[in-house]
Amino acid sequence: MGTPEFPDLGKHCSVEDCKLIDFLPFTCDRCRLVFCLEHRSYIKHRCPNADKKDVTVVICPLCAKGVRLNPDEDPNITWETHVNTDCDPSNYERVTKKKKCPVPGCKEILTFSNTLKCRDCLVDHCLKHRFGPDHRCPGPKKPEPSFPFMGLLNRSRKEEQKPNRAPATSSPKWATSFLNAASSVRASAEASMTKLSNEISQKWQIAKDGVAQSSSSGSSNGQMEVCPQCGAKFSSVTTLVDHVEKVHERGGGNRAGVKKVTIDVCPKCSKGFRDPVSLVEHVEREHGGTSRA
Repeated sequence: MGTPEFPDLGKHCSVEDCKLIDFLPFTCDRCRLVFCLEHRSYIKHRCPNADKKDVTVVICPLCAKGVRLNPDEDPNITWETHVNTDCDPSNYERVTKKKKCPVPGCKEILTFSNTLKCRDCLVDHCLKHRFGPDHRCPGPKKPEPSFPFMGLLNRSRKEEQKPNRAPATSSPKWATSFLNAASSVRASAEASMTKLSNEISQKWQIAKDGVAQSSSSGSSNGQMEVCPQCGAKFSSVTTLVDHVEKVHERGGGNRAGVKKVTIDVCPKCSKGFRDPVSLVEHVEREHGGTSRA
């Protein structure tokens, strides 16, 4: 058998009825004997150790898990070991129950190839009901405000728009106190500005009509009123007002660069101011912050 160059080339089949010389023989991994192409399988050469290579799995009817039978062990012992240690009946429904499309009336079983998740409601549906109108998608959920102060600010705005409405019981006490204090300060400031404006108007009318009290008080104190347009000095506010009306207001159209000026008079000292803000600052600084005469 073989050739001078390859003396070990080719072997006889181990089957008694065959004994065929095969130059590419097969060695069984269980019995370690050599066989030809026809008798290479376990069944063909009746391998005595073939059962040790087989794998047998039995599905448990209680938990639907696979139980592997050991060739060297009695199947009854293997089964009893599984029931006492690894069997979980609660797993049966989870394994056997197949997921279906949640659309009412649809019996389509959801598998890997026919399942799509909606991007809005994040629920799995079959291919037939994958679009929103098909499964009546409620749409994406509205995000809740992450910053809690935004909700408080919105409630405060609603309370300002409806002052007659009772404040919400869920709002914090400090927020209600803060809103009440702000409303009180705003109301007092508006009342003070209204009173100051009325008194200024009255004193301005008195000075314009030539009341002797304003002119005498101005001359007695020795104050000199200066015209803001031409720089002329006057002993009283009345004279200054007459000068502004006659020279700058009436003749302003004939003079170039002359602008019409409005003068506000202090109700305490009869001093004139071009800017109402300057008048208010003067009253607060010189007369103790009150506009009463």
